[in-house]
Amino acid sequence: MSDDTISLVTIGRILGRRWRLLAIAAVVGALVGYGTSVLFPPRYTASASVLLPGQWEERELLTQVDIATSSEVVDGAAATLGWKGVGGGELKDQVSATASDGNIIKISGTADTPARAQQLSDRVAEQFVGFAARIAGGSTDSEAATETEALRQKVAETNRRITDLANAAHPGQTVESVQARTDLEKLRTSLQDAMKKLDETDPATNKAGMVVMGPAARPTGAAPPTRMQLIVAGALLFFLLAVIGHLVAARMNRRLRSEPEITAALGSALLGTVDVPGERRAHRSQGRGPRAWIRRLLGVDTRWDAPAPQRSGDEAGRRIRYRRVCARLRDQLPAPRRLLVVVPDGDEIARRAAGQLVTEAEGDPLLRVLEVSVDRPMVPDRDTESGALVVLSAGSWTAEELAGISEACADGRHEVVGIVVAGTVRARPARTADRPADEATPALAVRGPSTGGSV
Repeated sequence: MSDDTISLVTIGRILGRRWRLLAIAAVVGALVGYGTSVLFPPRYTASASVLLPGQWEERELLTQVDIATSSEVVDGAAATLGWKGVGGGELKDQVSATASDGNIIKISGTADTPARAQQLSDRVAEQFVGFAARIAGGSTDSEAATETEALRQKVAETNRRITDLANAAHPGQTVESVQARTDLEKLRTSLQDAMKKLDETDPATNKAGMVVMGPAARPTGAAPPTRMQLIVAGALLFFLLAVIGHLVAARMNRRLRSEPEITAALGSALLGTVDVPGERRAHRSQGRGPRAWIRRLLGVDTRWDAPAPQRSGDEAGRRIRYRRVCARLRDQLPAPRRLLVVVPDGDEIARRAAGQLVTEAEGDPLLRVLEVSVDRPMVPDRDTESGALVVLSAGSWTAEELAGISEACADGRHEVVGIVVAGTVRARPARTADRPADEATPALAVRGPSTGGSV
């Protein structure tokens, strides 16, 4: 199975077994997003467009963008608006400008109300146009503007003089008169072309005529992020964090799952594996009080990383596994055979398996079940027992916890004579009464401690 498939199966298992916790995390994230929207009220953005006639290079447009958001322009807009307690410094962060195709500067203003956003963008656009006009042809180039105007007047006077000369020419159709009138018209045309070129190249005429393309439209919705966007983003963020937290926890999980790891931690041999029919409460942690109630409410009292139970044989087949474990104990221990069955506290699967072992042993060997806390394991001193049998479920305990149980047995002078690993299975319908249990298929036999095959 590929890594991607394993990841998808893992995520599906998280969604299926931790849906309550994930749903609550999403709700908490939505509440956090709503609280954020309350702390940061909605903002509205309006935009006004300014048309720049003539030919403009890209760097010139970028310069105009910087001018539109300069302190001179913003301060003038703040003075025009006259908002109480709001100066150019505060407005500068609320104004932006961009250059688009067609020589258009788009000026945007952001405020806490749609009306204020509209007013801000309109005033900044007006101040920008006025400031650009002053820079292009106003106070800085007054002498050049005066000379240009004088030149225009001289050209106009020359045109009138040409007209007078053409009218005073001999009205006849002689060659000389026709030639004179033709030369005068050529001179008039040349003067008009020169004046036209002068007007086109004059920066005061070409680039100072910026036009505001109408008032800014009043915004109908808040600028991103809106309250709904914050709520959805908060819910999604907390949901993803919860899923990632489960994946990280699974990655850092040190619980032993394989039989060789378990036997190495306890320092004894594996006598076999037994099956326990899966129940809803099999993986639930026991306990009472508010903390246990909250864990049950959130659904975290059940393990999500436990694999789905495999389908097993019927009850007769499962009993064969227990009987063969008991047979190994009888072959291994001298008479009288008394054993202390040590079960980690909270391991419901192992507790049920230990109870079934006691039933199937029928007093030989004589088994006494003892639940031991893994936090501070304590085993009573040895009396008439021949040793200790540890029964536990795979994937529930770490190597340190199992080593603590082994040390507790050693402190009580109990030798760990064997290990039984219990696992959950999906039970099939019970065997009919007229079919004897001894006819069960050999494939259901318990696996041996060394080879793992059927016995």
